[in-house]
Amino acid sequence: MQRLRTRAPAVVLFIAGMVAALLALVLYRILVPAPQPLTTQQVNDAVAHAMASATPRPAFSTLVYLAIRPSLVLVQTEGRSVNGKLDHGLGSGVVIDDRGDILTSLHVVTQTNDIEVTFADGTQSSAQVTVKQPEHDIAVLRARQPPAQLVPATLGNPGAVRIGDEALVVGNPFGLYGSMSAGVISGIDRSFQPPNGAPTLQGLFQFDAAVNPGNSGGPLLNRNGEVIGIVTGLTNPVDQNFFVGIGFAVPINVAGGAAGSPPD
Repeated sequence: MQRLRTRAPAVVLFIAGMVAALLALVLYRILVPAPQPLTTQQVNDAVAHAMASATPRPAFSTLVYLAIRPSLVLVQTEGRSVNGKLDHGLGSGVVIDDRGDILTSLHVVTQTNDIEVTFADGTQSSAQVTVKQPEHDIAVLRARQPPAQLVPATLGNPGAVRIGDEALVVGNPFGLYGSMSAGVISGIDRSFQPPNGAPTLQGLFQFDAAVNPGNSGGPLLNRNGEVIGIVTGLTNPVDQNFFVGIGFAVPINVAGGAAGSPPD
C-alpha cells in the first residue's frame, strides 16, 4: 500500500505531461494550419517562370566564332594585270602560330606588288610571302609590323573529319569582315581544277557552308572551333564567281605543313 501511494504522484505527473503535449499539438495545428497543396495551375506557373528566367546556353556556332575571331586576318592586295591595269584583290587568312605565320590561299597573293593584312584588333601592316605551295594553293604570309599580341588559332585533326560533320567558315566575303557561314562536310578527298589554270588540287574537303570571293584563304572549322582546312575555292557550273553550294578546302595538315606545322 505504501508503494502505491509513492508511485501515485509520478503517474499523475506523467498523465499531466501527456495531456499538456496533446494540448500543445492541438494549439499548434490551430495557430499554424497545414499548407494547402499546390494546384496544377500553380505548378505550371512555377515551371514557366523558372524556364523563362533560365539563361540558355549559346549555340556552338557562337562559341566557334568567338574562338576563331581573334585569329582572323583580312588580306588585301594591289597589283597590275597583264594589260597594266591596277587591280585590287582581297581574301582571308588565319594566324596559326606564335611566330605570326598567316596561312592563306596562294591565288589571293599571286601577281601582286603590295600585300596588306589587317588583324582582329585593327592592326594593319604590310606583309610578304615567305612560303609558296602551288600544288596545294597555299601561301604563308608574315606581317612586317604584327600586333603586340598574336592569338594563334587551334588546329584540328583532319583525319577525324567525316561526311556530315558540321562545317563552319569565317572570312571576309566581298570585304565583309568577319562573316560566318555554316553547313556540313559533304565530301572528302575531292579534286578541284582552279579556273586560273593552276595545277589541279587533290585531297580536298568539300563542304556546303557559303563561300564567296573574299573567303579564299580563310579557315574551315569544326564544331569545336578548330581549324581543319583552308578555303581554296568554289565551283559553279555556269563559271560564275558566286556560291552555288560546293566549296573546297585544303586539309590543315597539308596547309600547315607549309609553315612547318607537324602533320597529325
